[in-house]
Amino acid sequence: MAKLPVPLAQRTSIEEFIEAHLAHLVDEPGAGSPSIYGGQRAAHLALENFCVRGYAQKRNEVFPVERRGASKLSPYIRHGLLQLREVWEAVEGGPERDVGKFRNELMWQEYARHWYACLGEQTKSALRQEPVDLRPGGGWDRTLPCLDQVVTELETQGWIVNQTRMWLASDWTVRNKHAWTEGEDLFFRHLLDGSRAANRLGWQWTSGVGSSKPYGFSRWQVEKRAPGLCKVCPHQKKCPLESRPTLSNFTPLPPPSPTHLFGPTSPLDHGIPKAIWLTAESLGDHDPALRAYPDLPAIFVFDEPLLAKLRLTRKRFVFLLETLAELAQNRSLDLRLGNPSTELKGIPLAVTHAPVPGFQKHAQRLKPVRTHPWPWLCQPATTSVRSFSAWSKKVSQP
Repeated sequence: MAKLPVPLAQRTSIEEFIEAHLAHLVDEPGAGSPSIYGGQRAAHLALENFCVRGYAQKRNEVFPVERRGASKLSPYIRHGLLQLREVWEAVEGGPERDVGKFRNELMWQEYARHWYACLGEQTKSALRQEPVDLRPGGGWDRTLPCLDQVVTELETQGWIVNQTRMWLASDWTVRNKHAWTEGEDLFFRHLLDGSRAANRLGWQWTSGVGSSKPYGFSRWQVEKRAPGLCKVCPHQKKCPLESRPTLSNFTPLPPPSPTHLFGPTSPLDHGIPKAIWLTAESLGDHDPALRAYPDLPAIFVFDEPLLAKLRLTRKRFVFLLETLAELAQNRSLDLRLGNPSTELKGIPLAVTHAPVPGFQKHAQRLKPVRTHPWPWLCQPATTSVRSFSAWSKKVSQP
């Protein structure tokens, strides 16, 4: 058993903890995001400070930062510190156009979760055949300010707006013909909201392997969304992004077979739990298992074999540990490092189902005595997840 001490809920204490216990799982130096902090209090403050007014018009603005209207709530949503229904209800009463657009983005988040829960690891494959002329390597031309500033923000802040996610993904795949899977992995390492659901779906949609056509990033988007960057660019008179990239033709592939990792619709009871198994999908105060058993200790396991492969940046570890350290101020918390199936073996566990393949693998071995349903925004339905439009017409609206 690799039991870890619980750090203080302070950035310096947490960074020292990572250096002492998790440094072998990261490849580069670094620190936490200077603009996004983990924890339930930070999540509630971010939601409280978000104003939906003007969202529809400003959500795609990039630079200067003051022009942006993006909510920046995604890291908290991704780790269950804010649940989609809670965020959905928080904007009630705002301007109709802005509320509608914002809620549509929440539906995209829910769709990504349904898509991943339905297809699991099959989402590594594409719905359309990729071009055969993929080039080796990857990366972006950082002599271009429009790319350099975005990549710098990704690397230092751990978060970028959706518009620039599409810029980077399109430049990587559509223009430069690099494999979308390598770019997705790079995003996943850095993004505080990195998930195999939303992140992977975004890369497939942008590259064209999972959508009807690719997204073609070019100079006009920079001039529209980040005015002023082109004026300071050394390539402004001979911009390599001047024209839209040549879009590849994709051949449709047979749809994958659904696996349906949606979980139970009501609690599954097989005994009396002695501890709560926390997962990275659901770390908030409203986690159903945490709420059901306020007096039980919670256990979180850093999945060492998985993390050794993922090589997440320190920013992601800092965010998780800030959340866990704050949680430990209010209840008993046991931190461990190792294989969850080994570390939790033999403990009668209560857990909230997580609609991801990794949870399913460990849950089958651990057999929790009580499993709570995942708090869906839209209850899963037996419908196609091949496209957002088809899915959204079939599921029950919030």
